[in-house]
Amino acid sequence: MIRLYGALAKRICGAAAAFLLCCAAVGAADVSGAKSLVPVGHTVGIKLFSKGVMVVKMPDGETPARNGGLRTGDVILECGGAPVTSVEQFQSLLQEDGSADLRVSRNGGELAIRVEPERNEDGVCQIGAWIRDSMAGIGTLTWYDPDSGKFGALGHGVTDVDTGLLMPFQDGSILPSTVKAVKKGERGAAGELRGDFDLTRDLGALYANTNWGVFGTLDGGAAFAGEPMPTGQPVKGAARILSNVRGDEVASYAVEITRILPDSSDERDMEITVTDADLLALTGGIVQGMSGSPIVQDGKFVGAVTHVLLQDPARGYGISMENMLAAA
Repeated sequence: MIRLYGALAKRICGAAAAFLLCCAAVGAADVSGAKSLVPVGHTVGIKLFSKGVMVVKMPDGETPARNGGLRTGDVILECGGAPVTSVEQFQSLLQEDGSADLRVSRNGGELAIRVEPERNEDGVCQIGAWIRDSMAGIGTLTWYDPDSGKFGALGHGVTDVDTGLLMPFQDGSILPSTVKAVKKGERGAAGELRGDFDLTRDLGALYANTNWGVFGTLDGGAAFAGEPMPTGQPVKGAARILSNVRGDEVASYAVEITRILPDSSDERDMEITVTDADLLALTGGIVQGMSGSPIVQDGKFVGAVTHVLLQDPARGYGISMENMLAAA
């Protein structure tokens, strides 16, 4: 779980911007065969910019967007033949013509849609849809490869809070982060790490947002220096997770791997239960922002925390290192 803040969503209907509070690799080095990696466990700020702009919501009733065939979850790639790069730029393109010929990505394919914008009382064109082009939040850096400079984080993808769909990736980066407070998880309500991240300084660039994690290259690994650990397969039994739930401190906490899910098709490869009394007292178990916390077992780096069970925050899921590295 990544705790997302300030996700930009604008309704191209003449309304003001609304700021929401929410939850194919290019040039990637081959880390799938890496024999050892540094388990990190420190929180980082993550900012991600989408390819095009995503339609995240449409109001009830008729709107130009709905009448033209746009759907929630569509990604607008072009307007009038020009690539769409941001919400503001798309707004500018709409003003240039009385109609909008859009190229849209939907369910892995592309299609052409023609929308007839309406002008409001100020003469500004609007199509009647909320769109988003970026997201930012806090998650946990899982591993660092000192040989290649590559890293992996989260163990799951960054998804749009409104649609639940994977954010289409254009570019992004990770930023320094410090945990300031913890909202403790309770039955039926996920907790969260609350902290600050520095938007003025990048630690590294992302190259992919996948269902199994976000991946990138660090500008320098000194901030996450540590002893590399051999990767391995998780088995049922006692294990430890490395998590940053206080300030800048990364600590080791006891967990139990209670079940291995070998046929999983997503980032849930194992079930885990937090057994550490200190972590349970502080967080209640697994909270938003801890996703990506490394799981180590018997001297091997076996996976990362990915999800919490809402009915029992002490329990959750993890992804195996094998599958996370395959996605990288």
